[in-house]
Amino acid sequence: MQSQRYLTTSRWIIALACLLAIVAAYRAWIHVNPTTVALTLLLYILLVAARMGLRYAVVISLVATACYNLFFLPPVGTFTISDPQNWLALFAFLATSVTGSRLSQQARDEAEHAQTRKREVELLFVLSRELLQTDNVAQIVSQVPEMILHVTGSSSVLLFLLDGDKVYQAGLQSGTEIELPNLRQLALGLSDVDPGTGTFVQIPLREGARPRGLLLVSDVQLSQDSYRALGSLVSIALDRAQAIENVSKVNAARESERLRTLILDSITHELRTPLTAIKGAASSLLNNEEVNSENRHELLSIIDEEADRLNRLVGQAVEMAQLEAQEVHMVFAAVPLRDIVEAARNSCSWVFTTHPVTVHLDTVPDVNVDAGMILKVLCNLLENAAKYSKPESPIFISAEEKNGLIYTSVADRGIGIDSAEQTLIFDRLYRSPHHSGETTGTGMGLAISRAIVQSHGGTLTVTSQPDHGSVFTFSLPIAERASRNGT
Repeated sequence: MQSQRYLTTSRWIIALACLLAIVAAYRAWIHVNPTTVALTLLLYILLVAARMGLRYAVVISLVATACYNLFFLPPVGTFTISDPQNWLALFAFLATSVTGSRLSQQARDEAEHAQTRKREVELLFVLSRELLQTDNVAQIVSQVPEMILHVTGSSSVLLFLLDGDKVYQAGLQSGTEIELPNLRQLALGLSDVDPGTGTFVQIPLREGARPRGLLLVSDVQLSQDSYRALGSLVSIALDRAQAIENVSKVNAARESERLRTLILDSITHELRTPLTAIKGAASSLLNNEEVNSENRHELLSIIDEEADRLNRLVGQAVEMAQLEAQEVHMVFAAVPLRDIVEAARNSCSWVFTTHPVTVHLDTVPDVNVDAGMILKVLCNLLENAAKYSKPESPIFISAEEKNGLIYTSVADRGIGIDSAEQTLIFDRLYRSPHHSGETTGTGMGLAISRAIVQSHGGTLTVTSQPDHGSVFTFSLPIAERASRNGT
């Protein structure tokens, strides 16, 4: 306040001093006719109007008129004018100076107004860009006050949404002079921008014709149109993000339904084979009482094997669903990798009896895992290696430490995997159309294995070449460096 008063006083002193300097110069040193003096004073008045404003120019015009009459119009030294033509000249000078000052001030005001609108348009553009960068509704709602605060330079911003009566704030002030219980009533009743009685400008937010909420912004000088545009930008950004989220939910629901249908179709298809075999064997036993002991044993073996197959299929489907829903309880502990390999010799013993399995584990550290889950992964990889390889073809198990992880590989010399299918084989229910008829399976083993490895913070990858075999590699955390103790 003190500095503003000092600046105003300084301007008045400078304006009057310059006027007196011009009058003194023409009076004492430069002797010219009154017309030249009048034009010089008029030029100075226009300069004052352009640089300082209209009120300075009007006052200087009156003072200049008096000086012009006193020092340059005869009789010099008095305010009396002897020649009536000089009266006309004096009034013409005064009218010209005031009109010129007015026009100069008007041009200045229009230039400042245009500059202000330009800044407001730039501000709205920057804000729109910030708002449109985020598609998540929750993020936009929480970030809107901070974005407006950053872009506009406001000291405090409050966003109130009718949906859930939620309030989001940013800035120095922790609240407003408006009580929070009254915000809902204000949001419902406000139809246009209201400067308010306090420091906050109240901007209504609308969703079409319905009120959506309220935006309160403090210490920002904008036009009414810019305030309305600010509220429209926030509403449009919320509408856009909501629409994107709705589309995402619809797409997710559609994809979920497609996968559910795919699972049901696949399981139905896979169930029919063992059910048909069980039904046929049971019908033969029931309808033919004269079945000899050897055939009876064979039919009962078929029923037993196909029942196990059904149980395995249903178990894998349930396990996959539990893994995806993160409902599987895992107990992590330091386990030697060799112990898991030895457990695999018992769990999937048929692989070791039909194929020579070579193990190279060297001296790798213990891993921090759920031993039962990793056993499932290893057995699944070993069984796939055996199923897609010729009998008696070798299988290799190896492990190495790299980048703080233990990388375990299962390699075979089987039929291999085409490069186009190497990313597809980890999808649920995917089975290669080239080999699905030759080997049995559900298409969920690798998907389950990948989910288990990922739950341990590792990865499962494959390197393969058709007719030359495949190498499946999964990574596990080292026990001494693992930070997690359980899930």
